[in-house]
Amino acid sequence: MASTQKSHRVFYTSALVIACLVAIGALMPEQFGNYANTALGWVTHIFGWFYLFSVFGFVIFLLALAFSKYGKIRLGPQESKPTYSFFSWVSMLLAAGFGVGLVFYGMAEPMTHFMAPPFGDVDGKTPESARLAIQYAFFNWGVHQWAAFSIVGLIIAYTQFRKGQSGMVSTVLSPLTAKLPKGRRVGDALDVFAVVATVMGVATSIGLAVLQINGGLHFVFGVPEGMLWQFIITGAMFLCYMASAASGLDKGIKRLSNLNMGLCLGLMFYVLFTGPTIAILQTITMGIGDYLQNFIGMSLRMSPYGGEDWASSWTVFYWAWVIAWSPFVGTFVARVSRGRTIKEYVFGVLIVPPLLACLWIGVFGGAALHMDLFQGAQLAEATDSNITTALFKMFDLMPFSGVLSFIAMILIFIFLVTSADSASYIVSQMTDNGSLNPPLYKRIVWGVLIAAICLTLLVAGGLKGLQSASVLSALPFTFIVYAMLYVLLKELRSDRKAMLTHLYRRHDETPVGADIFEADELSGNVGERIKRSPRTVNRRINTERNGHSSDQES
Repeated sequence: MASTQKSHRVFYTSALVIACLVAIGALMPEQFGNYANTALGWVTHIFGWFYLFSVFGFVIFLLALAFSKYGKIRLGPQESKPTYSFFSWVSMLLAAGFGVGLVFYGMAEPMTHFMAPPFGDVDGKTPESARLAIQYAFFNWGVHQWAAFSIVGLIIAYTQFRKGQSGMVSTVLSPLTAKLPKGRRVGDALDVFAVVATVMGVATSIGLAVLQINGGLHFVFGVPEGMLWQFIITGAMFLCYMASAASGLDKGIKRLSNLNMGLCLGLMFYVLFTGPTIAILQTITMGIGDYLQNFIGMSLRMSPYGGEDWASSWTVFYWAWVIAWSPFVGTFVARVSRGRTIKEYVFGVLIVPPLLACLWIGVFGGAALHMDLFQGAQLAEATDSNITTALFKMFDLMPFSGVLSFIAMILIFIFLVTSADSASYIVSQMTDNGSLNPPLYKRIVWGVLIAAICLTLLVAGGLKGLQSASVLSALPFTFIVYAMLYVLLKELRSDRKAMLTHLYRRHDETPVGADIFEADELSGNVGERIKRSPRTVNRRINTERNGHSSDQES
């Protein structure tokens, strides 16, 4: 009964907050847009460094955790196996994580940096700016972007499948909030924060897709760009989403994700083999090298002494976007990652999707840069003029351009439906006390509200309004993520201690792999802690085991 009441409180409160934002944006679109843009400038100026530092810290934390003694802990019972095959797992990660955004920015972002290089380091439209454009595009869509998704997904998966509790933010932080005088209200507020941040982040992604489909229809069929067609596209998305939502996760989202993966690979390989193949492969190779070589410098670069504040317009927006989107993507990634070890999870989520993103950007961005530098295609000017039609203008220079544009629009639309379906499922789960099968009426309500806030942001400020919503909603949730990390570390330590204690009591000896502090804690020999090293402890354990085995054989 208490959990039902809690789910109703979170559902009605978060739905009311989103509905109020929709109403304000619809009644006062210009004022709504102006306030959002002013707040965006303030947040990026004051907290830009905080976003950069946080996401870089997430990367370091995840890699350290994967290689630590906790890496073999499974997200579920220790004997469990992964629920989905590796291909289906990666396909769903791809579709949920950055499908729409990658298609939108995959070719347009390198061309934008090519024309206006990051931080003004080199002159625009030169071979040097082309190299820098690929380097920073790889950076913006690489490991850092998935670190925020991974960190939230790992925490939720551990809580939900390892501890058998709901994957709610309030549940994760219950060891901290339970000590507060009004812990229940604080927990509800945390869940509402997570829901609102998720809806804003998802609305940004869906809005990008609507803008690009409208741009593609305008370029190919002469359809006017504007709110009328954006309403029509969103309505068609909602009808398709309803059909997918009714079929459930394993049928609807899984099938759409696999179809997306096939279309993405087909389109990417077509551009690779019909375009300047050798130049594209060289671009990918060079880009990965530059990305790895400048990894730390790009992660923390800002402009404190003047000059172009490029990071606020690009990297800070991206990091805020993914943090705002992390409750959605993290919960979805957790849902499909049951049974995998922490190490397998980290390397799967943190390496595979970013690698696919770099391949996509390398193919489309590399082809477009080559066309501009050596064929005078003027795609950089086309991107600067209208970013939503840039991809279709590149296709217009290739064989079977009409077919390519049609496939691209189908791909974007399927990504749009998949994102809306996944988002409504996850938000419904978040407002239903973490239930793995939330009721259909909640999915319908959230589908309507997500579409409504997306259209509201488009009316209020277009692309700028979408960016403002992501950056603003991400700020409070970043602090929540830090608290979740603290709780996770405490829970992992307790989990490992319980496992070692079980093995110690079962075999009456210190388990192999226990470090010096754990070995002493188990055996009670705290006084000898300084005298031993972990290698000595493991050597002593192995020696005793071998001697015991020899005695039995004798």
